[in-house]
Formats: sequence, structure tokens, C-alpha cells
Amino acid sequence: MSDPNFDHAFNYVIVGAGSAGSVLADRLSADGSHQVLVLEYGGKDNSLYIQMPTAFSIPLNKPRFDWGLHTEPEPGLQGRRLHQARGKVIGGSSSINGMAYVRGCAGDFEEWVEHGAKGWSYAEVLPYFKRAEDCLYGDDDYRGAGGPLGVCNGNNMQNPLYRAFIDAGRQAGYGESEDYNGYRQEGFCRMDMTVRNGVRCSTANAYLKPALKRDNLHLEMHALTTRVLMEDKRAVGVEYRQKDKTVRVQARREVIISASAFNSPKLLMLSGIGPAAHLKEHGIEPIHDLPGVGQNLQDHLEVWVQQSCTQKITLNGWLNPFGQALIGARWLLFKSGLGATNHFESNGYIRSRAGLKYPDLQYHFLAGAIAYDGSSAAEGHGFQVHLGANKPKSRGWVKLTSSDPASAPELVFNYLQEEEDKQAYRDGLRLTREIFAQPAFDPYRGEELSPGKAVQNDDEIDEWIARTAETAYHPCGTCRMGGDAMAVVDTECRVHGIESLRVIDSSVMPTVTNGNINAPTIMIAEKTADHLLGREPLPPAELPVFTAKEWQQHQRESTPER
Repeated sequence: MSDPNFDHAFNYVIVGAGSAGSVLADRLSADGSHQVLVLEYGGKDNSLYIQMPTAFSIPLNKPRFDWGLHTEPEPGLQGRRLHQARGKVIGGSSSINGMAYVRGCAGDFEEWVEHGAKGWSYAEVLPYFKRAEDCLYGDDDYRGAGGPLGVCNGNNMQNPLYRAFIDAGRQAGYGESEDYNGYRQEGFCRMDMTVRNGVRCSTANAYLKPALKRDNLHLEMHALTTRVLMEDKRAVGVEYRQKDKTVRVQARREVIISASAFNSPKLLMLSGIGPAAHLKEHGIEPIHDLPGVGQNLQDHLEVWVQQSCTQKITLNGWLNPFGQALIGARWLLFKSGLGATNHFESNGYIRSRAGLKYPDLQYHFLAGAIAYDGSSAAEGHGFQVHLGANKPKSRGWVKLTSSDPASAPELVFNYLQEEEDKQAYRDGLRLTREIFAQPAFDPYRGEELSPGKAVQNDDEIDEWIARTAETAYHPCGTCRMGGDAMAVVDTECRVHGIESLRVIDSSVMPTVTNGNINAPTIMIAEKTADHLLGREPLPPAELPVFTAKEWQQHQRESTPER
């Protein structure tokens, strides 16, 4: 019998068809016993700019696909406001991101456990990484095959610069890893991307669209969820706007918020769940005072260290209209060539100093010198590495700017407010220059384009970082998992103090992982789906992981060759 207070009823209502929501839509509807509704504010993902891997910078800047959010002026970045691209399309940010597939290191998940996330150790999450994955290299103890998410290396490092970067890292004393997503993250390695058969493998392509063939899964697009509907302290449904109509839907079992590290806390606060004083400032009656909602915001910054190249073999030679047309034509006809890769085909993970057990610096190497979002390119030929200090201490917040659900939230990251974060970039730049100085780059190395020879001492490095650093698009932590007073969800992602309501996305991460966060976000959804369905967790995979033998005394394994 239907409830007259609701327009429709489902077992589960999922807010957001993004990286986590698409996974949950598939897993919760798989056995056909549950009616599942997915609400997505964006629309279809049928643009070739989304599906062609090389074109990923284009949807990052299109209002059709991006929420268009910006930070407040950041003091640590000379008052700049950074664009924070988030996917407004099925697949969410997995449909507009750079497709980098990085699980993080084992130490990241041990850190989660230390912050109260019992049950999320490396051994306990590894089976869910494997379940999600269809690795082109085949499965082993650490990698999965046959899962929904296609993972490969793009064009298999055909450009010799990718191999030069790995060799330079080894020559600098860091060692080479066979698989940075396997036994050993530390070192230099070929890089994985979420691409299958030359096409972006977003969670929309991998999970959602195949699942939509089931009669029990329903998707509503262009639907802005305005609040969670509550009875006392129990979630009973949601309200959303679609065109000019307001719709109320019942969730017989649970409401699941998978709306991003920005919009998930925003929706909780609009629904009366969050810091009571802040809610009252905006005329919202608090239902449950939960002070951690919107706090603990974290992100990765990155800078680009660029070199000119003495050989005409870089991507810069293809940036002219004719070159781009050739790339596009080959991809349209054969789904191959430079159109079938994100161009980040080798990477590295190192420790910035002795005394760190796991890496804290990440490198993505690009055989070209061009801005991440495609907005600018160096003249002539060049190559670059994206350098990120991946374990920041600085924390920010997400707050409401209005009780109007259509209003953008206030985003403050407080980038580089902690001295330790600044020091990591100082160390990182100097170590990067040392890597580029290794013999492997002798046949290719021209002058340093960025930051340039004028940037040497700490003050000069700090100024360059503050002036040029950009987000790596890895926001997380705003609905933190744990059991203390500032935690928002428990270890099964249930909102503290509220029945039948979960948050499942990157916002539940206690601390940001050492790398891109799309793979961990997918893993979180895979694991929490079992909790939702009352299934026993997959058996832990107790496997060895690499740590440098003398990590307490040495920053790297061996002495550089040069």
C-alpha cells in the first residue's frame, strides 16, 4: 500500500550517480529483489569529449558536465580562488577526471584504522579493490580480473620519455616497482588508467549503464535533491526538484548520499544534520547536532615541473589543429592511438625525507608540457612531471552559504597553512630536479621551463608554489568515518545518530590516500554495498607489502648515479 505523503516508493534511494553511486546502483539492484532509485543532477555522458580519454580536459571546463564550484580566496595561494571541478553527469567525476587509477599505499588504510575506521585495514579493503577491477595485465594476489572496471596502461609507453622517467628514478636511487598498485607503491613504474578498449571506463560505463537494463533500477536525471525527509531521527525518503516539479520519494529501507565531498555534507546540513549553530545561521532547524559535518576537508595540490625537450617527440607537436584532427579521426575509427590514452603512462612515489615509512610525494609524468586542464602549453617541445605532496596536514571545511539548495557551498581548504606541507614541496622540487638530471634524460633534456633557474631558495620556492599550484581534484574527508565526536559516519558509513541514512563517497575518508582518490572511492562503495545487503565481508587478504629496509635512516634506497 502506497503512502499518500510520497509520490513514489523504493527500497533504496541513492543521491548521486557518480563514482560511488553508480557502483551502489549496480550492486544493490543485482539480485532483483530491491527497487532502487538513483537521482542525478546532471545528464547523459554521450559526449565524445567524455568517452575519448585524451579529451578529458574539455569536460572539466564545461558547465554541462561540471558543477562549476570554486574555493574562497586561499591565503596560502596568494588569495587565488581555485576551480574545483566535480562531475555533473552520470558517472560523476569518474566521467570528467584524468582516469588515473591509484589505490594508495597500504599505510593509508592503516592510518584510517588509527583514526577509528576499524575494518578498513589494507588486508580488509584489498579484496574489494580486486572485485572492482578488470586488469589488462591479468589477476594475481594483488590485482583483479573480470570485474566491471577496466584498467590498462593506455599506449604502453610507446614514447621513450616514459621509460626515461622510470630509468631516471631508478638512477636517482629510488628503485623500480613492477606494480605500484600491488606489492610495492614506492619507486617508479608504468601507470594505470581506467580505460577499456580505448574508451574511458567511468563508473557509468562500468557499472550504471549495464545495470540499467534491470527493471528494478530506476534513474532520474536533472534531479536536484533538496533535502532528506525525516521522521524524528530516521530518514524516510528524499525530496527533489525536476524541471518545475517537486517530487517526494520514500525509501523503505535506506537513503544513501553519494553526492561528493562537497554536496554530501551540504545535503546533510540542508536536511538539519550538522553543526547546530551553523544551521541556525541559515534558518535551518537542527534535527541532529553533528559538528563534524563539513569539517576535515582535504585535497592534494600539484605543481608542474617542466623541461624543454631537444627531440621533437613530445605531445606538443600534436597540439595544432591538423594534429588534433588526426588523433580524433584515428580514435573515432579504431579507438586507438594518442586519443586512447590520458598520456600519464609512467609515475613515481617517493619519500620526501628519511623517517617516513611510506611515500608522501607522487609523480605523474607527461610526455608534453601543457596545463592539466589544457588551458596553456609551452612553446616548442617539452615534457613535465606533476609533483604532489600527498599527505597534507592542512584542513579546511565545507559550509552553507544559504538555505537554498541551488546555492553553491562555501569551500575553504586552507592549503599550505601547515609548515610541514610547505616543506614537502620544497623538498619535492629539489628531488625532482635531481631526477631530471639523471643520465636517462641526457638525450632529451633542454632547459628548465618551470619554475626556472631563478627559483632556488626556500622563499623563492614558496612563492612559486603559492603562485602556480593547482588542485589535483581530490577533495575528501568532510563526512569522516570513525567513532569520536567529530566523526560523521560509523565504519559501515551509517550517519551517527540517524537511522536508515548513509553517506558513501570520498567524504567518508578519514585521511586522503597517497594518490588519486577515484579508485579508493569505488572500493568504498564496493565494500559498503556488502554492509547494506547484510553480507559477510570478503575474507581479508593478508599479504606482504613493501617498506624500504632503512626508511628511518635514509630517504631513498641507494646513492644516485649522478
